[in-house]
Amino acid sequence: MDFSVRTATESDLPLVFQFIRDLADYEGLLDQVTATEEILRQSLFVERQAEVAIGSVEGKDVCFALYFHNFSTFTGCHGLYLEDFYVRPEWRSKGIGRKMFSYLARLATERGCLRFEWWCLDSHKKTIEFYTKMGARPMSDWTVYRLDGEGLKDLSRQASSL
Repeated sequence: MDFSVRTATESDLPLVFQFIRDLADYEGLLDQVTATEEILRQSLFVERQAEVAIGSVEGKDVCFALYFHNFSTFTGCHGLYLEDFYVRPEWRSKGIGRKMFSYLARLATERGCLRFEWWCLDSHKKTIEFYTKMGARPMSDWTVYRLDGEGLKDLSRQASSL
């Protein structure tokens, strides 16, 4: 299998947006996608807030990964954080995921990252098996917290008195 990875360019925006929608649909969260191609263009190619890698087999785009750098105060070094990863259903269980993760691990290593991290829904048992077989370990002693919507706006209004 001839697998290759390329960095997405602005001309890939429709493909990237479709991958995002496909992932959201797979996770049952399509109704939560509020991004648009224009928002992605601004975020990815103007402000460079994140990067996208696209994996292809024999010229067919089969997967994508959207990632960015984070920072650990404890290590004093940046890491690579994988926000989204998706392999088209017909290409799963063919080694594509492992190849893409190997690419991202190499990228992290080349960039001097000490960590490569991501989240996974607890309900994705098969995906969790895949991750642990690669040597990843769950950070079960941490819980993710999120402020969004009205909660975020309410708390931000409290800063007006500072």
